[in-house]
Amino acid sequence: MPISQSRRTRLLNVPTLAVLAVGAFGYAAAPVDGKRRATIPSTVQAISSQDKAEGAKAHPQLLSEFGGAQSGPQAAYVEGVGKTIALQSGLSNARDDFTVSLLNSSVNNAFAIPGGYVYVTRQLTALMNSEAELAGVLGHEVGHVAARHSASRKKASTRNQLLGMLGSILSGVLLGDNAFGRLGQQIFSQGSQLLTLKYSRSQEVQADNLGVEYLRGAGYDPRAMSTVLNSLAQQNALDAQLRGTSNQVPQWASTHPDPASRVRGALSRAGAGASGRTNRNTFLSRIDGLTYGDDPKQGVVDGRDFVHPALKLAFQAPNGFYMVNGTRSVSINGQSGKAEFAGATYSGNLESYVRSIFTKVGGDQQKLSPDKVTSARINGIPAAYGIVRTKGSSGQIDVIVFAYEFAKDRAYHFTTIAKAGSGSTFSPMFNSMRRISITEAGQVKPRKLDVVTVKSGDTIESLAARMAYDEALLERFLVLNGLELNARLVAGQKVKIVTY
Repeated sequence: MPISQSRRTRLLNVPTLAVLAVGAFGYAAAPVDGKRRATIPSTVQAISSQDKAEGAKAHPQLLSEFGGAQSGPQAAYVEGVGKTIALQSGLSNARDDFTVSLLNSSVNNAFAIPGGYVYVTRQLTALMNSEAELAGVLGHEVGHVAARHSASRKKASTRNQLLGMLGSILSGVLLGDNAFGRLGQQIFSQGSQLLTLKYSRSQEVQADNLGVEYLRGAGYDPRAMSTVLNSLAQQNALDAQLRGTSNQVPQWASTHPDPASRVRGALSRAGAGASGRTNRNTFLSRIDGLTYGDDPKQGVVDGRDFVHPALKLAFQAPNGFYMVNGTRSVSINGQSGKAEFAGATYSGNLESYVRSIFTKVGGDQQKLSPDKVTSARINGIPAAYGIVRTKGSSGQIDVIVFAYEFAKDRAYHFTTIAKAGSGSTFSPMFNSMRRISITEAGQVKPRKLDVVTVKSGDTIESLAARMAYDEALLERFLVLNGLELNARLVAGQKVKIVTY
């Protein structure tokens, strides 16, 4: 979550962009079976002046949505790999026609838009284990643009544009567009991440296949597309396990994700006996030191605890809930309700602030206004809250806005939604909000990726024990390095661990 208090845009109106979140790359559509393969376009339309203009207009907005672009040698390396693989697409023969950005986001994500703009987050980059895998991911995204998938899905974009605030999503629940139980399957905040165009199964496998062919054409091992898809599947399974949502589809998934068949399909396309360079050690050395997980400048989620050293605040999610931090907000998710923590423009009056948030939540089609706004004081912080009971698609629901004044020109708030009568679920969270001292803020350190060389006597277990976490150390280490439990390490091999 950022420091900025500016009002968040409800709808980023860029309907022609082929924006693709990693949900689409990783899980949103499974390939057809081995008897059917998506066709590779015989001709590719070169980047047009219109594409360049639209891409240039959207580029700053997308950077803002994802925490900005990183700079330095790591970003330069990713840019170089991205331009190399993008040239394979036929969209342009000039490297300078492509803009490749390494995003400061802790969400596994990659996407591309017309005009030569390609994006990958540092978190997804950290999950990879070779330059070939990085090229494969970026090639997949460029493939969607080369195949003009956004044009064929333009009609769908009317309902699936970029949503920038919780209110828009809650409005869908209030107006009956989505059952309460399915709310978490949308991109519920996730730092204002993308509710994207949903590509078809055939389009997804076509992008996979294009990525494979781009890898082959650039001299990389085309099997890298399969291995990175497998890593994404394993990371998703681990995330679900850690959140206690093992039986749920991921937030960014479609209604029928099938990562296993995508792994098989990509491997089949590449050929089991394929070969080519992976540049594994080069890749690992270039991403060494990359920030991993939350950037303290945007706040840090650690289990049920959230602390923001720049804003000098902290709170705790209720038992059974998990949080996802983003560049604009924090989402709090559980079986019995959903919530978001964010900031908005503050004029110095908490009651007006609370009512303004309800107005945003209700949107243009449904006016939400509490009968009263109650003043409170939470751990010495001036606060106010309001409750609205309204009819949702699955029955009566309670919407609560709970706001806090941190300065005369600075306020933050929770917006929660739960079945009627169960709003007390969030009471511990409301009451946990507190200021933190400069000393406590200074103790919040970022995690980082540390590439180490295996020494004689090192084991998977001993290296995993060095991971900077309190739980699932072995599982995290295995997924991060694309290893199986029975894998054997050899002296001189490079592996990744996460440290402070």
